[in-house]
Amino acid sequence: MDQKITIIEGPPPTFEAIDDGWALGLNEGPSLYDLALTRLRTFNGRELVERCYRAWHNRDPIYLHYRNQIGLEEKAPIMAARAVDTNDGQVLLLWIRREPDDIDIELDLGDDSGIED
Repeated sequence: MDQKITIIEGPPPTFEAIDDGWALGLNEGPSLYDLALTRLRTFNGRELVERCYRAWHNRDPIYLHYRNQIGLEEKAPIMAARAVDTNDGQVLLLWIRREPDDIDIELDLGDDSGIED
């Protein structure tokens, strides 16, 4: 059974681009992935981080399980986690790995004005 942290209620998570040098090191491997940071409000951030550490210690993956903008279930591997106390309560910071988005390729075939039908 997959280890996971599930978002039960609220809007889908927002993912921020990462430019921290240490976090970019999480992407080292044979395949390229997009890394992103998401911030989640929680009541038990330290317990969730501990759950991640236990999974990683056992060399098991752990996933963020959530519903996307149109309500479909998705999951993304969690690469790093940290709990932070703020004035508004605890926030769980999750660095996750995502598949790269499909790249649209536009071909420029030159000027069409001289081509006859």
